[in-house]
Amino acid sequence: MIDFSQLDARRLAKTLDFSILPKETTEAEIREGCAVTRRYGFAAFYTSSAYWAHVVREELAGMDDVEIGTGIAFPFGSAPAVVKALEVEDAVRRGCTAVDMVMNIGALRSGHLGIVAEELRAFKQAAASAVTKCILEVCYLTHAEIATASKLVAEAEIDFVKTSTGQFEGPSLEQFLVMRDAVRDAPVKLKVAGVKFPRPQNALVFLRVGADRIGTRAAPEIVDALATLQREGLVPEASDVCG
Repeated sequence: MIDFSQLDARRLAKTLDFSILPKETTEAEIREGCAVTRRYGFAAFYTSSAYWAHVVREELAGMDDVEIGTGIAFPFGSAPAVVKALEVEDAVRRGCTAVDMVMNIGALRSGHLGIVAEELRAFKQAAASAVTKCILEVCYLTHAEIATASKLVAEAEIDFVKTSTGQFEGPSLEQFLVMRDAVRDAPVKLKVAGVKFPRPQNALVFLRVGADRIGTRAAPEIVDALATLQREGLVPEASDVCG
């Protein structure tokens, strides 16, 4: 959990996975996104395809603490497990160090839990040393399905369970809490995407209740808003907590 008593812009940036995901994004826009990532020091920079990994590697050379990320089976997750695994292997080969795979939620909702579990095992194996994050797309799931999916992710030893792709309806706080509580005793970390407006305030609420990462195109906006939120008392300043 994030220590708000020590929260400053640099530490906040390290909770954020910055993303530029539109399919029509140009190379110039990817390079600009890398420049923003370098300036803020985010935890990761994500593009919509591993096609751009070589550009990101070039632009972020020397920043070993920044993950080079992409989405797998994005945003629908319905591809067969073998296809997803090949896509993961290709992404890692191209230089991605973090991969976010969308779970086959149709299989999950159909009760094909063994298929989902096998998909997750194949994902973990294909990713090798890359950071693994599994997306549930909670807006389409009941609370029981969110809990079941989260536990399957933890059992597969995936690094993060993630709420959403950000392409559809974002998660509610209640949905996130179901996900969090389902894996409370597991080592898996928690990632939120699809944070709704106002993004700075809502992102900080998710961090406050246990999110480890926020994936968002609004990462600069969230960091830039921190001083204002602290000044207005919406986020405690270190002196308020420690004094």
